[in-house]
Amino acid sequence: MTNTLPLYERVIATAATIREKTQCTPVLGVILGSGLGALADAVEDAQVVSYDELPYVPKSTVKGHAGKFVCGTLDGVQVIVMSGRSHIYEGHSPADLTVGVRAMIELGAKTMVVTNAAGGIHTEFRPGDLMAILDHINMQGSNPLFGIYDERLGPHFLDMTLPYDRKLRRLMQKAASQLSITLHSGVYCGVLGPVYETPAEVRMLRSLGADAVGMSTVCEVIAARHAGARVVGLSLISNLAAGLEDTALSHDEVTATAERVAARTVSLLRTFIPLAARDN
Repeated sequence: MTNTLPLYERVIATAATIREKTQCTPVLGVILGSGLGALADAVEDAQVVSYDELPYVPKSTVKGHAGKFVCGTLDGVQVIVMSGRSHIYEGHSPADLTVGVRAMIELGAKTMVVTNAAGGIHTEFRPGDLMAILDHINMQGSNPLFGIYDERLGPHFLDMTLPYDRKLRRLMQKAASQLSITLHSGVYCGVLGPVYETPAEVRMLRSLGADAVGMSTVCEVIAARHAGARVVGLSLISNLAAGLEDTALSHDEVTATAERVAARTVSLLRTFIPLAARDN
């Protein structure tokens, strides 16, 4: 098997393999970012498929990304969790990065929860804060719909007026209120990576309206919307962006912050998911 196979056929083959190995019938999918794998551990009656068993799903080389699909239930909701993701900076094309999210939607997950760890740009954000994504800015240099059009995947020209579902975001805010968790709202900027931004770049991003910055999420959200799914996004502010404090940035800091607030993040998602499932 090679990636010369059309994207649609790779998606169908991946979904078929997951279904065969798990009998997975999800109504909701979750993509977990750096250090957020604790939610996958909470899935009940879990059936696991490693990315190594799926030839068309790119393999992650980044610490904190387990590289597996976990199917089962969370508080009575049938879910599929993508524990770990790959990134453009690892050498993958934007389209290749969408095989996993498109396969989850093909399996039945018409609502997608996309999470990430991000650097805080907004002056009020602190490490450990959570931000519901209002919108995003794509500064990754491309997008997953670039290239040959295939009508089986979705429309040729995709409207991105509302990439993140307003009602789902309100439900996430409701879940946060029930738990007395402060949930900020803001704009996420996706950049190429793997280098962190310079202070000058952070100032530029702030002037463009970005509240947080990271190296993922944008391609997955575009693909999910292209496939007809509703999307809600959640950023864990794992560090302050370059120039906002007098310390060097590191991936270890990202994963350490995510692990420190893992219980709170999992509680928010577990409270939100049944609300979202009832709204399907």
